[in-house]
Amino acid sequence: MGSPEPLDSQISFVLEADRLKTVTRQSVIIGESRRENSAEHSWHLALMAVVLAGHAPPGTDLGKVGAMVVLHDLVEIDAGDLFLYSGAAAQARQEEAERAAADRLFAILPPAQAAELRGLWDEFEERRTPEARFARALDRLQPMLLNMQTGGGTWTAHGVTLDQVLAKVHLIEEGSASLGAYAKTMIATAVQRGFLKPAAG
Repeated sequence: MGSPEPLDSQISFVLEADRLKTVTRQSVIIGESRRENSAEHSWHLALMAVVLAGHAPPGTDLGKVGAMVVLHDLVEIDAGDLFLYSGAAAQARQEEAERAAADRLFAILPPAQAAELRGLWDEFEERRTPEARFARALDRLQPMLLNMQTGGGTWTAHGVTLDQVLAKVHLIEEGSASLGAYAKTMIATAVQRGFLKPAAG
């Protein structure tokens, strides 16, 4: 029998990941009974990767996409969730906190696996592959879908404007032309329904 230590490390990581269920996000779930948590968000992205696979660029490794979307927000265990439309200074602080969290969390794993999974997390952040860009597209689209189903959701609650949302759509277009087009149509509908304030000027 092999040494049990690698398995012990893997189980420790899996148990640590359970804490993601306690991280509350801004988005409200459909039915509007409460805000979603980050683990639910990650599950929803994994489901979207399966269902919307036909909208990924040809040749995309969907297994890799799935791994990225379930790993990408684990850092929020330490760093918490930051509202997407927060200012640049807050975004910079969040990025630093998330990198420190990645250093801690992935180091729980056996070294080779730690390097592999940290590499996937970095790849997602840097958007350097079709898989990362598709995963990021799903990550941007999912909160928009929830906002449309909850009367404007975080857009209405925070007074988000059309130009703020359109500035984020390029990440969807970058990962999937068809999902980007869908997002733009949905955003136009959001303005018509009063879920988004029109662009200034």
